[in-house]
Amino acid sequence: MSLIKVLFLIAVIGHLLCGCCDCLITYVPGGKKFDFKQMSDNKAMSETFAKMPLRNINISMLAGCVALFMIACGYYGMYLWMSDFSRVYAVIILIAIGIFLSFGVAHHVFCGVAEWFYVRMGMTEEARQAVVKFFKDTSITMIGCYIGLITLGVVLFIAVVTGTTTLPQWACVINYIPFAMVLLPFRIGGAGNWSGALMFLGLLILI
Repeated sequence: MSLIKVLFLIAVIGHLLCGCCDCLITYVPGGKKFDFKQMSDNKAMSETFAKMPLRNINISMLAGCVALFMIACGYYGMYLWMSDFSRVYAVIILIAIGIFLSFGVAHHVFCGVAEWFYVRMGMTEEARQAVVKFFKDTSITMIGCYIGLITLGVVLFIAVVTGTTTLPQWACVINYIPFAMVLLPFRIGGAGNWSGALMFLGLLILI
């Protein structure tokens, strides 16, 4: 197996791990599921997190950081692969990796930190206001993360659909963005990571 395929395989595992980490802070024991809409209603939010163990949040934050570095390995593999076809696309991918990783790790940790403090502070209205302000004040990390991630998906899509790579043009759908567009309306926890795992699995098979 080539180095690029090994890196893609690492990314598949990384996305699956990160998806599980997302689920740890989205789904609460007892059947409850967190939705960002609940952040404006402390009654609904406190009911959702009533049985959330802090260890789940801690595991999500720590394992998620490892997972994001594994995912970045896959995108570095994409950079190496794209270098054979277009230096311009490859450089854009490399820059986007840096943006995605630096902001993505911070965003993942900040989401966990906000949830941890909300639960630890007793899920009061004061706690809700504090974590909502924290989340808004650090929203640049979420924006930067998705700018990097979307850039990676767009560059791959354009490269494949224009015939820049050796992949068939129909393979442009083997991409994070189309998969996410299909899954996101279902509001499944970790949808973005399941999309990424499918993309890297498809690339692993096709290249």
